[in-house]
Amino acid sequence: MVERASSSHGFWVRVVLDLPLHACFDYAAPRPVPIGTRVIVPLGRRKVVGLVIAQPDQPAIDPEQVRAVDQVLDDLPPMPADWLRMARFAARYYQRPLGEVVLPALPSFLRKVAAYQGKRAGEGPVVRLRTRGMALAAPEAVLEAPRLNVEQAAAIAAVQQHRGHQAVVLHGVTGSGKTEIYLHLAQAALEQGRQVLFLVPEINLTPQLAQAVHGRLRGTQGYARLAVLHSALSETERLRAWLQAFDGQADVLLGTRLAIFAPMPRLGLIIVDEEHDNSYKQQDGLRYSARDLAVWRAHDLGLPVILGSATPSLESWHHANSGRYRRVTLARRARDVSLPRVELIVTRQLRLEHGFAPQLLEALEACLAEGRQALVFLNRRGYAPVLHCRYCGWVSGCTACSARTVLHRSRSGHFLQCHHCGARSPVPRYCPDCGDANLQALGRGTQRLEEFLAQRFPAARIARIDADSTRARGSAARLFAQVHAGEFDLLVGTQMVAKGHDFTRLGLVGVLNADAALFAQDFRAPERLFAQLMQVSGRAGRHEEGGRVLIQTDYPEQAVYRHLLVHDYPGFAREALAERESVGLPPFAWQALLMAEARELAQAMEFLARARDLPVQDAEHYPGLSAVTVYDPVPLRVVRVAHVERAQLLVESHNRSALQAFLGAWGGALETLARRERVRYVLEVDPLEI
Repeated sequence: MVERASSSHGFWVRVVLDLPLHACFDYAAPRPVPIGTRVIVPLGRRKVVGLVIAQPDQPAIDPEQVRAVDQVLDDLPPMPADWLRMARFAARYYQRPLGEVVLPALPSFLRKVAAYQGKRAGEGPVVRLRTRGMALAAPEAVLEAPRLNVEQAAAIAAVQQHRGHQAVVLHGVTGSGKTEIYLHLAQAALEQGRQVLFLVPEINLTPQLAQAVHGRLRGTQGYARLAVLHSALSETERLRAWLQAFDGQADVLLGTRLAIFAPMPRLGLIIVDEEHDNSYKQQDGLRYSARDLAVWRAHDLGLPVILGSATPSLESWHHANSGRYRRVTLARRARDVSLPRVELIVTRQLRLEHGFAPQLLEALEACLAEGRQALVFLNRRGYAPVLHCRYCGWVSGCTACSARTVLHRSRSGHFLQCHHCGARSPVPRYCPDCGDANLQALGRGTQRLEEFLAQRFPAARIARIDADSTRARGSAARLFAQVHAGEFDLLVGTQMVAKGHDFTRLGLVGVLNADAALFAQDFRAPERLFAQLMQVSGRAGRHEEGGRVLIQTDYPEQAVYRHLLVHDYPGFAREALAERESVGLPPFAWQALLMAEARELAQAMEFLARARDLPVQDAEHYPGLSAVTVYDPVPLRVVRVAHVERAQLLVESHNRSALQAFLGAWGGALETLARRERVRYVLEVDPLEI
């Protein structure tokens, strides 16, 4: 129920709000309000939802100036203590105000004043939803469990022999049956009356895992009650799944990174599938890593967390090497089929046909003739990366960003789109600079590959799977279902098809333009490329012998390719970690990135320069300063996005505690400086892209 404050107040509450301020607000309450309760409070001339975090004996300001709570929202029990502990840790570690952690972590209906006030509010969204019913669906079919092989059985035994908290890196080659191990460990947790949190990096991986969980796991109802939580759900669907986890109705919560903040009263196991994936890192607001918070949450609650991947992050691999995490290895595929044969096609002196080497086209033709599926992988959507004029050299660019616009194809024709700000524009008939009419598409995206392959293999049924073809709600699930049903012969896709999918008839994978990632400025680029290529290679030959992977490259001598040829992740990781250690990069150092945004680049650079000098001017107030390096500010590679200029400054230390102490002192000074300079800034801890 919702209770409105009366005119007399004898109690005080300390509340956090969703504001970029490291401050709490005191209000008068009509009765004692438990910590963790949501309240509607006045803020200036408006009303907002906040969360009670303390019950002070006296307010921090003059009691006569303290305003009253408008409504106490007790349609839900208070947020649990363990949830608040994790939120406080996240706020502290990622250097964000607590209010910017706890409020965005709630479903949007629970933090909207309009949902509780007004003619249609009634008793609020929780009561309305529960009145309609919260039953979880029963599975459509019961799936038969495959027989475990020796490696899988040993892996399960190794995990289960340890009680309490443990972080386990489950390193299994593609097709080794990691999902089967997840299901066995989850079933054991359910039999103990516990809940399971199952994290996946992308929404399109949830349908097949939901089917496996629903069909295999058994709970107190005779089947595992499953809730699915991700950002593509409607607000009502997201609230329903969240409430099912909060109430303990759901035995298993399957979701993307936001699910890490779901309260679960009986949580007994956390599984992080494809733990290396960058999608676990939030890139706006609270820039948290769901994988790292999963490890912290498991440690806090004294329960196991399983970090599964064929290509673990170098951070997790390093922790396993040092003994902080345990490592369990699956070196063979679960079915009696070998790993696919990986071959390099050196393209330096080859004549390519629309980007394809002759060897790859021949292999595609042979694969299709055998009645098997083939996949062409290109991590670049659209028709072509750029439109250009051969006469004067003009290239299509975004007027709002310092970036090229990508040529796209639609049913109504072609258009140009910026992949940074999203702006669209028609394709010019003539060159804007010289007036020449001979404008040409330069390079290739997945749409252009699809067009060529349709001409080259007219009898093949072709599906393109990328962010454009799966934009409509439910379209990705439908496309993958059609692929699994054998309705397509030839797939063209981006990273969406690279991980987690168990294609039964896929015999060949061809990779184009992998070299583009070899010489990126980010030191993590080789690690990302190796993981991406290993994952997409693993889609081939999972059910039938003879899987084949052909990678076109100009640089066959690169370490990424040398280790990929023999599926040698440990060798690649050993070489990459040695290189990182020699130059003092993560995981042998810790970093934070300060990014500034302003209308003019000079303004952003000036702010960062002053931010860099703040500790020098007041060194005694910056603990850990002697162990921290603050680098000079530099513009971002794409400096302007949506008419906003951007620059960044890197902070680094070989001591995590020293870095955290420094950032804690620096944060307050940055707030003051930013208000004075009228600059927006973001401080990101453990950045994945620099």
